[in-house]
Amino acid sequence: MGDELFPREAAALGPGAVHVPDWLGIAEQRELVEACRGWARPPAGLRVVRTPGGGTMTARQVGLGWHWFPYGYARSVVDGDGAPVKPMPPWLAELGRRAVGAARSAVAGNGDAYGDEHAYDYDIALINFYDGDARMGMHRDSDEKSGAPVVSLSLGDTCVFRFGNPHTRTKPYTDVELRSGDLVVFGGASRLAYHGVPRVHPGTAPRDLGLTGRLNITLRVSGFTDDGAPGASGVVEDEPQ
Repeated sequence: MGDELFPREAAALGPGAVHVPDWLGIAEQRELVEACRGWARPPAGLRVVRTPGGGTMTARQVGLGWHWFPYGYARSVVDGDGAPVKPMPPWLAELGRRAVGAARSAVAGNGDAYGDEHAYDYDIALINFYDGDARMGMHRDSDEKSGAPVVSLSLGDTCVFRFGNPHTRTKPYTDVELRSGDLVVFGGASRLAYHGVPRVHPGTAPRDLGLTGRLNITLRVSGFTDDGAPGASGVVEDEPQ
């Protein structure tokens, strides 16, 4: 942000995991917020996600390209209105490739496991909306066949992002503050690392963004075809109090 005493610097969160502060400028953030408003409208719009155990996620979600449900993917909103999922825009897939390149160059040596970002066909976008009380428990993005890096973009309110390891939901993990415009990319040895959002700080979004709450856009490469969207073992649950 422009009023920082000391500018925030890019940092490694783990092997192949990079945090790039202030990657998106305010104009690009506004464009993404407006796009999210369109994607959130029905059909196949923003919904409450219900887990098999009968609980609900406090962050509401909408998907593009493929629809995620616990714990797999489909081409329609099988746990909602049944409508076909909205398409993944090519410009958003290109933004994902550009993000991987930015993360590679931001921290020397930490992006070596990413491979060639130009070869990645980002075909999934999961958009989560967090109000002030929402959070996300520790989970792994493990319902895809591809090992391509995951791209995470933050818009709106600041949150605490907890980034762990591929083996356990518990420590060791690192807590980092994600603000509007921040980028996180994780791949390689950290592709299946557990991560979550234990808290959101309400009222911290940029005043000129026009957004109350937090949006997180997560871009992924599925690695499967129309008739090959498997379920998987990753479980997303709200973190206990």
